[in-house]
Amino acid sequence: MFATFRQETAAGELARLRAAGPLVHLLTNEVVQEITANVLLAVGASPAMIVAEEEVEAFAALSGALLVNVGTLYPARLAAMRRAVAAANRAGVPWTLDPVAAGVLDYRTQACREFLHCGPAAIRGNASEILALAGNAGGGRGVDSTAGSTAAVEAAERLARATGAVVAVTGETDFITDGRTTWATPWGDPLMTRVVGTGCALSALVAAFTAGAPDRLGAVAAACAVAGLCGARAAAACRGPGSFKAAFLDALYALSPEELRGESV
Repeated sequence: MFATFRQETAAGELARLRAAGPLVHLLTNEVVQEITANVLLAVGASPAMIVAEEEVEAFAALSGALLVNVGTLYPARLAAMRRAVAAANRAGVPWTLDPVAAGVLDYRTQACREFLHCGPAAIRGNASEILALAGNAGGGRGVDSTAGSTAAVEAAERLARATGAVVAVTGETDFITDGRTTWATPWGDPLMTRVVGTGCALSALVAAFTAGAPDRLGAVAAACAVAGLCGARAAAACRGPGSFKAAFLDALYALSPEELRGESV
């Protein structure tokens, strides 16, 4: 069973993030770096994309959070990810896994399964990716999911219990679980799927919200809620995918904790 996440709780998490302005180390999909960085800047975090093997350990250790996104995975990037994750774990820095297209290609699937044993704080994926990591048939098509998020809730709960991570399975409704409690964030708009990088940027938001979070489940749910609410507002204010991107960044920048507390669900 699950309930809708309260916007009032998201308000507190957004206020906490903006007060801290966390530095987020992004080892992310090379296709989406620009929108990912701008989304974090708009919401109040500080992004940095340090990718050299010689630098990732030092930088991960001094960051507030780390994102590992396997979208454009190759041997040198995987080696850097392994070193960054190990350094983050030694320093107590929370890190988030985005298992892009896990279950579709063996190389990235095996890498993601390796990372599952390395203590991620959070995992954010679509239904096919989460199903694949939980041991089900994922059914993905490239980076896209062929399953609805509702179909992956049980798998997400099982994956959360197995890894100790908060798992967010995203889609028309996002479901966020620690394996015991599951929240739903039903906001967003289909237009978000027509702009490259919105899912990867959400994973970066998840990482940013976990930085210093005393309630990791609430933090991840807040990231999903903020992205969905701002996506819906941007879709209502734009004319198509091109103007959506600008409207989405503006909505993230303009959203205030006070406004979240005053809105009806």
